[in-house]
Amino acid sequence: MPYLCELNSKNQMALISKDIDKAVALLKNNKQVAIPTETVYGLAGNIFSEQAIRGIFEKKKRPLYNPLIVHIHSVTELEKYARTIPEKALQLAHAFWPGSLTLVLPKKDHVPDLITAGKDTVALRVPNHPVTLALLEKLDFPLAAPSANPFGSISPTTAQHVASYFPDHLELILDGGPCQKGIESTIVGFDQEKPVIYRLGSISVEEIEAIVGPISILNKKETAPDAPGMLSRHYAPNTTTVLVEDVHAFAKANPTKKIGVLSFTNTAPLENIVVTHTLSPSGNLEEAMAALYAALHALDKEKVDIIVAQQFPNNGLGRSINDRLQRATKKE
Repeated sequence: MPYLCELNSKNQMALISKDIDKAVALLKNNKQVAIPTETVYGLAGNIFSEQAIRGIFEKKKRPLYNPLIVHIHSVTELEKYARTIPEKALQLAHAFWPGSLTLVLPKKDHVPDLITAGKDTVALRVPNHPVTLALLEKLDFPLAAPSANPFGSISPTTAQHVASYFPDHLELILDGGPCQKGIESTIVGFDQEKPVIYRLGSISVEEIEAIVGPISILNKKETAPDAPGMLSRHYAPNTTTVLVEDVHAFAKANPTKKIGVLSFTNTAPLENIVVTHTLSPSGNLEEAMAALYAALHALDKEKVDIIVAQQFPNNGLGRSINDRLQRATKKE
């Protein structure tokens, strides 16, 4: 059953529902619908509807030079939208789809330039979420679905996060529960058929290299990015956030600041550390990754002067988590 979620003092409401058929009807009518994936919630629209896609950019306040990811329902659809598919791209698709891998490939002519920011490549993935896979099976078009948040803000990992961002701008948020992976997909492109990681994500570099061998990493590009998520300032709370190796040293050096801590494992209290969110007491990187954005959302609501994030081990998924935390930081 759908339900209304009250969100602010003006009693504006957003509809959170599990009704896939309602989502289908809205998407066929050039509307945007928030959808769940295993990574984060996306703001979805028909890639062939200029009205729908422009609405995504407008709602997010996302610059048109930043391309969107196209979501398809199976690896068999890849050839419908990609003009050429390197052998290593197929290897990665078969290894990780459905899943948190996005492939950037030369696009076929019918893929709109609005989706690709005028580039000759398109970003494609098959999400690993039963609700969105069922939705895609019912549509005769793929969905563009960047994260369902204002551009640059913390990505949403629950339907309620989306509703908080868009209290009166969405007709439907399709509820799929909390996202299991918790950060965005890993994006891989190709330079003369050699794979390149354009964005670190919820599949580690090591997992990618186990399939295709050594891979170069580009990851950030401020001008005309080759893929989504390459801008250096992104995924950020409103509260000033810093990434440090030693939380206690920072807290002791800033005794007058009320500090909120985002830690990997347990952190001993100090007087000016007023709240702590521990992502994985057992030190599990997958658990920490899944909890990352929800913890940042919670800390951003606390009345603290600064969020201090503990740097993670810079290998495996820890490297991807550090990437998100680095992008979330800003100078005081």
